[in-house]
This record gives sequence, C-alpha cells and structure tokens, in this order.
Amino acid sequence: MNEEKLHAMVGNVLQDLGGAFSVPLVQIGERLGIYEALAKTGPCNAETLAETMGLNRRYLEEWLCAQAASGYITYEADTCQFSMTAEQAFVFANRDSPFYLALAFTSAAAFAENEPLVRDAFKTGAGVAWNDQSQCLSCAVAQFFRPGYQNHLVQEWLPRLRGMAENLERGARVADIGCGHGITTTLMAQAFPNSQFVGIDFHEASIDEARKHAASHNLSNLSFEVSTAKEAPGKFDLVTIFDCLHDMGDPVGGMKHVRKLLNEGGACMIVEPMAGDSVAENLNPVSRLYYCASTMVCVPTSLAQEEGTALGAQAGEKRLREVVVERARFSSFARVTETPFNLVFEAIP
Repeated sequence: MNEEKLHAMVGNVLQDLGGAFSVPLVQIGERLGIYEALAKTGPCNAETLAETMGLNRRYLEEWLCAQAASGYITYEADTCQFSMTAEQAFVFANRDSPFYLALAFTSAAAFAENEPLVRDAFKTGAGVAWNDQSQCLSCAVAQFFRPGYQNHLVQEWLPRLRGMAENLERGARVADIGCGHGITTTLMAQAFPNSQFVGIDFHEASIDEARKHAASHNLSNLSFEVSTAKEAPGKFDLVTIFDCLHDMGDPVGGMKHVRKLLNEGGACMIVEPMAGDSVAENLNPVSRLYYCASTMVCVPTSLAQEEGTALGAQAGEKRLREVVVERARFSSFARVTETPFNLVFEAIP
C-alpha cells in the first residue's frame, strides 16, 4: 500500500463527507434566507446577524462556522466576523444566477430518501416509478434546473434554432414535453405572447404544480396537459424536451411521435445534461453529479416504464444521435450550443 496515495484518498473522502454532511445545513440556509441576509448585511458577527434575522444566536453561530469551514462563506479571524465574497454570493445568495447551486442540495436530500427503493431495485432489476419516489423529488429537480433555464433558454438557446425566434415572435404553436413544474413552458410563454404553449407531462402532480405556477403569472397563452410523450396530441411548430429524453422508457418511440407532431418547417429542441461519448470523457465534477443522479433517479425511472431503455443522464451526443436520427428517422440532428451543465440540440424531421 502506498501511504501517500492512501492519505490522498482519505483526503478526497473527507471532502465528500463534508459535502454530504452539509446537505441539511445548506437547506436551512436556503430556506431561512441566511445566505441572502449575510450577503446584504456584509461583515458581521453571529449576534448581529441573529438580531437582524430574528434567529437564535447559538444555532446561527454554529451554522456560520460550518459554512466557513466549507468555504461557502468567509470568516475573518481578526474581527471575528462572517461575510460573503462576490463569488460565494453568486453561488449561494443570488437566486437569479446561472450558477445558483444552493437548491441542488435539496436534490441530494431527495436522493437519500429514495435510497431504500433504489437499493431494492439493484437486486430485482425493476424500475422505480417517478410517482413512487420521494414526494419532494419533482420539486427538487425543478429547482435544480431553474437557474440554467432562466438564464439561457430565451436569451441563448431558442435564438440558435434556425428562424425559430422570429416564428415565435410572429406566433407559433409549441409543445413542451416533459415540462415538469412548467418552468420552461412559462418562461417561453412570457417571452413570446403571440405564440401558444402547452406543457405536457405524464406526472399528474407535476402538472398540478405547473398550473399553479402559470396561474400566478396570469398568462392566457399557456395550458398544461397530462400525457406521455408517445400520446401527446396536436400539431406544433416547435417541440421542446428539457432534460428528460434520457428518462423516457421508450425515447425512440417518443421521438417518432414528436416527428408526427411537427408541422412542415417545424423543429424539436432537445436539451440534455452535459456529457461526452465515453466514460473516460465523463470523469469530471459535473458528470460525477449526473452519474449519481442517474443512478438514483434517471435509470430507475426509465426502467419503470415500457421498453425501459435507460439511456442514463450521461448518454452523450453519439448515443442521442442514434436515438433521434438512426432510429426515430429525423433528417438532421445538430448541437447548436452548450453550457457547463447542458447540451442543446436541434432535430429536424
């Protein structure tokens, strides 16, 4: 045994354990608004921040020390004060930031709740249906992806589709398949009031939440329906599929149906997790998150459906092209843009 390698391994594991132990603490900070308050207040001690927020000083003091030890906030030994740098605030306090990651810890908590179900599935090979997983999972997933959608969808992704932004400005029909809580559908409906949008998802509870979310924005060009991708009704100029093609039990069948849904000149925008085409390319921090999420959620969800293809969250462009072009018979499939967390494709019938 190489002692140097052993110590390096232990160091890596301790880092991971610190992150795992931080899950409930980050949830507390996010839900109580402590990060935002600290960023706004500036350098202060626990007593001052506790008085400002109406929180118990002793609990808050321990929380602040844990966050400083994690590097999520800053501690100045000379003044015994806590604060947040601009970079720390961008990740933990700015909810409109594309790198707002505080809510990702909620997903980690949901995965832990699902552990008994997935552990049993390892032995049986059965799937774990989306509806049977942690009740907060759909909320956690929606919250995790929201910052990326809010910062990129309308501003960058849709304009990369050939002529689509102009069509949406004039008025087009759009189906958002696998819409979940309707965050993407609502963002598009707000940006393009002349177009009509329908959000489609097979999870009834998510559609209920999507309708509540849409109602709060008072949009008349937006509706939601419960349906699978293979049964979605209507004809559309654009079909969008955000981070869920790999979750489908039968992604080929879903894409074949999408091809039938599209009007002449229409297109499908597929957004998937960032991934390379091989395991070796995916041994990095972002793919690590997605492999973990895929083990706990994506693969079990797909295996619980018909076909049970189980592409996984790290399918990569080559595998996705096989699904869309070679098997679903789309004429073209091209990567139009990407972010550190997502690949964005345009598929033409």
